[in-house]
Amino acid sequence: MTHTRKILDHTLSTLVAILMAVLVLDVLWQVFTRFILGNPSSWTEELARYLMIWVGLIGAAYAAGRRMHLSVDLLPGKLSGSRAHLLRILIESLVLLFAFAALFAGGLRLVWTMLALGQTSASLQLPLGYVYLAVPLSGFFIAWYAILDLMNEVTGLRNGNH
Repeated sequence: MTHTRKILDHTLSTLVAILMAVLVLDVLWQVFTRFILGNPSSWTEELARYLMIWVGLIGAAYAAGRRMHLSVDLLPGKLSGSRAHLLRILIESLVLLFAFAALFAGGLRLVWTMLALGQTSASLQLPLGYVYLAVPLSGFFIAWYAILDLMNEVTGLRNGNH
């Protein structure tokens, strides 16, 4: 379980770093073409917008997996013993439910709809389904992390770890 988490952490952090690097290069190119060449590139603003979507959603999955969200540990940190485990199980169950239902299932429906309608972006002519693919991917990763955390909490509750 720990090995799976490490691989997922490394994969997501690498993906976010690559997306951020591409985003920085894209914005630098936009600034260069606008202010140095005097002829702004038509596609860079759109690409930056889509990269921000991916960075935000994949970054949120990474942050959820690393338990970087303040609300996840605020109340359980004040409890101890089985009460803390039970509260964390409730929290992770709610996170799992939201990630699966809203992000993963809803995101897949959004992607499917966009691809079925054949909608493309204005400048890049990229199918919008690919842009929105970040939503179900993020939901899948958040749900996966929630399952791993649920397994840890159930094990801790069974073993009586305080």
